[in-house]
Amino acid sequence: MTRYIPFLFVFLWSTGFIGAKMGLPYAEPYTFLHIRMVLTCLLLFVAILLLKKRWPTSWKLTGHVAFSGGLIHIGYLGSVFTSIAMGMPSGMTALVCGLQPLLTAVAAYPILGERVKPMQWAGLFLGIVGVMLVLSEKIDLANPDQLFNGFSMAAVGFAFLAVTSITASSLYQKKYCTEMPLMTGTFIQYLVAAIAYTVLAYSLETVEVQWTGEFIFALFWLIFVPSFGAISLLMWMIKQGAASKVASLFYLIPPVTALEAFLLFDETLGLIAVLGMVVVSLGVWLAIKN
Repeated sequence: MTRYIPFLFVFLWSTGFIGAKMGLPYAEPYTFLHIRMVLTCLLLFVAILLLKKRWPTSWKLTGHVAFSGGLIHIGYLGSVFTSIAMGMPSGMTALVCGLQPLLTAVAAYPILGERVKPMQWAGLFLGIVGVMLVLSEKIDLANPDQLFNGFSMAAVGFAFLAVTSITASSLYQKKYCTEMPLMTGTFIQYLVAAIAYTVLAYSLETVEVQWTGEFIFALFWLIFVPSFGAISLLMWMIKQGAASKVASLFYLIPPVTALEAFLLFDETLGLIAVLGMVVVSLGVWLAIKN
């Protein structure tokens, strides 16, 4: 049963980009994340009380957990939402974030001592090629002047900040947070994010929300699916496996996101994109198998 967890994680995580695209027209990014994190904390805290889950055994571990949570929920998630809110397509943002496995593989050896085998490097390289193929139809390389039409370089910068943050979070989590109780540790991480986004929203934004049916659906989908489901699976996989192998799963997220965008928003997928999905799958198989 556990062998299917990575594929479930990929699906749940990919819907985060779709949920952001669906909900951001009705609320500013930090306001959206403020509401999401506060509600997530409340629901998770109730579950912790009912299930009587244990808390981290030391303040040192609590600090590591909180810092790791800041990297993923503020550095990564906040940057993704900001990038999409600034006009960068969700698929392109997913493409940049899909570079995480390469960054993780490069950093895992000096930080964690995890050696990356030649076939894993081959898989990582194929992953990059496949991601580029999947989303190549969204980028007009023949017209460089219009390459970033509709969004600024700042949006691109936030996308790269996102992938850097989630890479750092994965490595930090693996190095310092392996003893983290899953449910209470996750609550601490969301609490850090809730406080940060409350300050950011009320300091930088109007905190106005259009409570449409689409926004409410996106909000609760993001709370129960990526926030509860995907994050819990990610923490479990980091604890169980090598950081570079877990990171390889992120190569699957851009093509899955592209497929979801096709089904939900009628974005077309050409032959090159389909070929890219096959290449990505092969790359992930090589990285995980070896």
